Amino acid sequence: MEIKEGFYTNYANSLSEQLIKYDWSLVEQFAQDLHVLWEKRNRLFLCGNGGSAANALHLANDFIYGVNPEGMAIDAEALSANSAVVTCLGNDIGYDKIFSHQVELKASDGDILLVLSGSGNSSNIAHALLAARKKNVKTYAILGYNGGKAKLLADVALHFPIDDMQISEDLQVILGHMLMRRLNQLITS
Repeated sequence: MEIKEGFYTNYANSLSEQLIKYDWSLVEQFAQDLHVLWEKRNRLFLCGNGGSAANALHLANDFIYGVNPEGMAIDAEALSANSAVVTCLGNDIGYDKIFSHQVELKASDGDILLVLSGSGNSSNIAHALLAARKKNVKTYAILGYNGGKAKLLADVALHFPIDDMQISEDLQVILGHMLMRRLNQLITS
C-alpha cells in the first residue's frame, strides 16, 4: 500500500498551524466564565450535529468529572445526548428546534451554552443561540470555516478559519480539553 507523500504530515501541519497562530485570550475568558459558573453552581449546555454532537457528549463528560475528580465539577449536559428527546422534537416540532426547545425549557440566567459547529450555519445551532439570548444565557461557539451565522449570533466566537471539517472537529475537542485542565487549575489552586 502506497501512502501519498506528505499525507499525515500535511494533516498534522494544518492542525498545528491553527493552534500555533490562535489568540488564546478568548479561551481564557471562557475559562474564567466557566469558573464563575462553577462557583455559582449554574449549568453548562453543549450542542452540535454529527461529529460535533459526539464531541458535545465527550466534553460534557469531561466537565462533569475531569474538571475536578476529587470534588464538585460542572453540571454539564449535551443536548444531543438523549436520542428519544432529539427524535421526538425533530419529529413533532422540527429538527431546527431540537436544541432551542431544550434551552428554553432547561436553561436559566447565569448558565452557559457552548455550540460546536464546523460551518456555523446549521439552523438548529442558530435557533439554540437565539433561545439562549432570550434566557440571558451566555453563549460560546467553537467554529471552523468562515464561522457562518453562529459567529455573528454567539456572544463569543472561538473561530478557527480552516475549511476542513475534521480539523474543525479536532479543534473542538482540543479546546475542550484545554478548558477542562485550565478550570481544574482555577478550582484547585
